Formats: sequence, C-alpha cells, structure tokens
Amino acid sequence: MKQFRLHKVASVCLIAAMALIGCSSQGGEKAAPGTQPGASEGSGQQVTLSMHSWRVEDTEGYKAIIQAFEAENPNIKIDFKPFKATEYNTILNTALQSDSGPDILQLRPYAPGISLAEAGYLEPLDNIAGISAFPKDVLAAATGKDGKVYGVPLSLNSTQFFYNKKIFEQNGLKEPKSWDELIATAKTLKEKGIVPISFGAKEGWLLSLSHGVIAPASYSGSGYIDKLLKGESNLQSPEFLQSISRMQELIPYFPENYVGLELNDMRTLFATEKAAMFINGSFELEGLKKLNPDLQLDFFPMPTNDQKAVITTWVDGSYAVNAKSKHKPEALKFMEFMATKKFGELFANQFKRISAVPGVSTDDPLVNKMAELSQSSSTPYLMVVHFAEGKPTTKQALENALQGMYLGKLTPEQVAEEIQKSAATWFPPFKK
Repeated sequence: MKQFRLHKVASVCLIAAMALIGCSSQGGEKAAPGTQPGASEGSGQQVTLSMHSWRVEDTEGYKAIIQAFEAENPNIKIDFKPFKATEYNTILNTALQSDSGPDILQLRPYAPGISLAEAGYLEPLDNIAGISAFPKDVLAAATGKDGKVYGVPLSLNSTQFFYNKKIFEQNGLKEPKSWDELIATAKTLKEKGIVPISFGAKEGWLLSLSHGVIAPASYSGSGYIDKLLKGESNLQSPEFLQSISRMQELIPYFPENYVGLELNDMRTLFATEKAAMFINGSFELEGLKKLNPDLQLDFFPMPTNDQKAVITTWVDGSYAVNAKSKHKPEALKFMEFMATKKFGELFANQFKRISAVPGVSTDDPLVNKMAELSQSSSTPYLMVVHFAEGKPTTKQALENALQGMYLGKLTPEQVAEEIQKSAATWFPPFKK
C-alpha cells in the first residue's frame, strides 16, 4: 500500500491550532520501555493492563491481536474493555479525572484526543520504537504544538457510499458519476419499492459523518478548504450552503421514521438487503460482512461538481498511555507492538480496514480500493480535522443543527448560520 498522505496544509494548520501542555515521564526520565524505574518486566511478576476503547464491535477481533502480543510477552496480560461509542468520552474523562483511568486508552482523533494531553493525562510516546516510521501528517492526529506524539495511530479511515451490487444490477443501475445521477438512481429505487439509502438521524455523529461524505462534492475536494484555512471563505459560502441543502434533498430517499433510527438500525437495514445504499465509514466493512457474508458489497466515492470523485479521509483511533498508569513500562511495550508491521497486518486483516502502519496491505479488494482512492482522490474530513474545537465543538453544532433541520425546525440557511456562528468563536481565520 502506498504511503498515506492527508492534505499537507490541513496538517500544518491542525498542528498549529493545538495548544498542548506536555506531560513528561515520571521523575523526568525518558528511559526506554521495559527499563524505566519500577518496571516489572523480567521479574516474572504478572502484570494486567486495562485497555479501553469505544469499539464494542471490535471485541472478538482484538482477541487474536492481544493473543499475539501476550505470546511474545508472557508476563503481560491485556484486559480489553470497550464501551458504547456515544458514552465513551464521558466514561473515560470521569475515570481520568478520578485517577482511575485505564493503562491504555483509545484517543479520539485530533483536537478531542489532544485535549487529554493538554490536561496532563497522557504519556509522550516519542521514544518508542517504530513511531518515527509514521508519516508526520498521520501522526498529526495525536501530535501537539510542541511536536510530542501522544498516540500510536491505528487506522486510516474513509467515508463513502456503500451499495448492494445485486440490487443495482437487478435494476439496471450503475455507480452514479454526478449528483444528478445519484438523485436519479435514488428515484428509480424508490419507484421500485426499495429503500434507496439506509439513513438515521438519531445519533448526531452519524449526521456529521454523512455530511463529511456529501459535502466535498459541493466544493470539489480540498481547494475550498484552503480558502477556509486562509480566512478567504466561511461556512455560509455558496459551496457550504449547497452541501447542507443536499443533505435536505436526500430526505425523500431515507427510510420511514429515519429520525428515530440509529446505527444498528441502519446497518441491519442495509445488510439484510432492504436498502440499496448506506452512507458510512470504512470501519463498517467488517461488521457488514459478518452480518451477511453473502452480501454483494461495493462502494463509490462521492461524485463532485467538476465531474471528478472524492473520498473523505482522516486518521482515527490512536492509542495512548495513561500518564498515571502504575504499569507504564508494560503499557509502553504494547505501544511498541502497535507500531510494528506485524500489528498492522493483524489489524488490517482482522477488521478489514486500512492500517496506519506504513507498508501494510491486505487481501481484501475493497480495503485496497479504499487505500488507493485515499491516495489519489482524498480530502480531509472537515469537521473532524479542522472544526472539532469550541464549546460545544463546531462539529457538535453541525450535528445539532442538522437534527433540527431533519425535524423541520431549521432551514439549510439557518444551519449554515449556526455553524459559522460556532466557528467564529474560536477558529483563528474567522477571527481576523
């Protein structure tokens, strides 16, 4: 797999936006993992590390990965404990604040994860073996202004339209190459009694993610993002407003009662072949195949206004070490393992996702297709990479406003106004 690259300007501006308070190793020392004071490695003493995640669906997959680590490190056991994604942040923050946090924790990408480093909860990982092999723009998802790395990147995510090839073929449909073709495809499916798009508005994060898929078609990739970062445009521009209007334009092609549907409902509707398309991330691939191994699955990138196609990408799910872990040397040992090609290959093949470890490929053609498009036709996930700050974050403001629109309380113009108002409170280019 070619080396993954996010948009260069995006990464630079992201790093510049991070105000990071570095937290050092205990006693100010930077010894290598396994040699720090208090290390129990080599003593024969059994150590169990707690490891928290928001990916409940990954439980089975991590068993094989953890077994591989424990086989090489028999004195270290990993207790993997995932939580519901929508509850994870609150549970983790409460635990960290009470000094009862896990030894190893999964970081939300970019600003939310870095905020934990700012609060002094994370151990710098600059000295672990293998971390320097990651490209800087990948490490940017967990790197502070001081240049310290606080997480080992896990995966390179993308968002796209999944579709059922059998349903498309049975109805004489092809992958749409423009917005008008997408709407025409949805109309044809609806006329034939098939739910065109499996979609739900109950969980806010799914709305910002869906917008992340659809929006780049309106501004044709990354050129518009450059203007935003320079303060030459804003979130009430014609391009951004069109992206919100298109979210509204898709309403007739959603399931009945879509405002009450959550991810499990959407996933099941598509996997059971009751819906033809499903807007979601690359991380859904494994789950869909497990639900229906016979599903004839494919995906298409978003067709843009300039007759091209774009796929939205970001670095997701870095893992970090609790600065107050009582077993820090052992936890750092696991971080070293996560930076190896062995881990990357296990991860990619277990979860059918693009590993962040350089040089890793899989035997899954869809994952490789995602990786190739991430190289040739990608744009950053705008709300995650650039607008995940503020109180509440601008990403959350978008989610709330879109929910309001789907409940018939806000127009697209009012949604764009709310988003711009949120960003203007903290986003430096908008405060000039």
